[in-house]
Amino acid sequence: MSRSIVRQSKFRHVFGQAGKTEQGYDDIRVSKVTWDSSFCAVNPKFLAVIVESSGGGAFLVLPLSKMGRLDKNHPLVTGHTGPVLDIDWCPHNDNILASCSEDTTAMVWQIPDQMGTRPISEPIVVLEGHSKRVGIVTWHPTARNILLTAGSDNLIIIWNVGTGEALISMDDHPDLIYNVSWNRNGSLFCTTCKDRRLRVCDPRKREVVAERMAPHDGIRPMRAIFTRDGNLFTTGFTRMSQRELGLWDPTSFEEPIALLELDTSNGVLLPYYDPDTNMVYLCGKGDSSIRYFEITEEPPYVHYLSTFSSKEPQRGMGFMPKRGVDVSKCEIARLYKLHDKKCEPIAMTVPRKSDLFQDDLYPDTAGSDPALEPEEWLEGRDEDPILQSLRDGYVPPKSRELKVAKKNVLDSRPTTRRSMSSCDGSANLPVSHTLPYSDL
Repeated sequence: MSRSIVRQSKFRHVFGQAGKTEQGYDDIRVSKVTWDSSFCAVNPKFLAVIVESSGGGAFLVLPLSKMGRLDKNHPLVTGHTGPVLDIDWCPHNDNILASCSEDTTAMVWQIPDQMGTRPISEPIVVLEGHSKRVGIVTWHPTARNILLTAGSDNLIIIWNVGTGEALISMDDHPDLIYNVSWNRNGSLFCTTCKDRRLRVCDPRKREVVAERMAPHDGIRPMRAIFTRDGNLFTTGFTRMSQRELGLWDPTSFEEPIALLELDTSNGVLLPYYDPDTNMVYLCGKGDSSIRYFEITEEPPYVHYLSTFSSKEPQRGMGFMPKRGVDVSKCEIARLYKLHDKKCEPIAMTVPRKSDLFQDDLYPDTAGSDPALEPEEWLEGRDEDPILQSLRDGYVPPKSRELKVAKKNVLDSRPTTRRSMSSCDGSANLPVSHTLPYSDL
């Protein structure tokens, strides 16, 4: 990965630094489920980690400020009857989190700023429409209340969680879906699948608009994410089981823009992308290193920058939204590395001597306000994220109470808390408790 010519880039000297021992989170029993999700989700308020639990699935939510040893009485979020496989914070409300599980459901939770001492066991809404375990949950980047789930029934469902409705259902995948990633304005998403195809899908047309067979020759799982300019960044394996990354233009899928072999480790590489800097951080499960690259318009297009290494392997990783980094320390990214029993923050910083706000490092970034209502997105509108300046740092807003309209119980037959329903992509699914809510 050596270069004969020194390339000019302000990110050439980005370095990673693990937090001090007292800045970590200890005594966390990280889940041992063998599923290739990150097991961790973080936002400017909270750290959430999928944990081992008896009698079903659970995850832990800690205020970021609650560092040190975990209180044995700290409440868990419990409600799933099977292991939790994936979690994702809502980009438009720091107190809302979605989870999905082997119990075939996805759930949406309101996390209070003050956790109290009792477990949180009542979700705001239960989303039922999958017939097998649900392994992926991801929020729409710009539209309020839009959530995508993907299950082992090879089905992708897009929900309006404010009403509990399944808006769109797509069954274009003949095999297990490895990952799903929205593009910047949420008009498209890409998927990788066990059938070795990389697909670009238009959910409102309910069709695959581009696909590439075997962007990586190996049969091991792939990952794909959209970059800021609409290209696709992929990680996978060669035929000889070497790990590999690729950059693709989905409008001309025949040849890659870039293809780079890395090493022979066998952990799936999870990519975390920062659209503000056009940098991508690669974290392999079981690796003890984080490699980072810059994507540019000049050859070789994907430039290796550096590697952060530590002694212990990672079980999973969380990636802080840009609005949660510390601009006073020139921190451009923060990752949360899961070990077997703890979680440690890793700050990525650009060394600068000045104490002034560094405009070139911090362009306006995606804020927490949605750009669209669910109905507008469903009707075909697209909007880029609403941006905000980080000049004065970011202060998370206080928890907003959800405006909940109770359903008239006379409108439908009585249902249990987890009533089952088939999903054809348009049905109004019975959901638990209270709905709809609109202040998310």
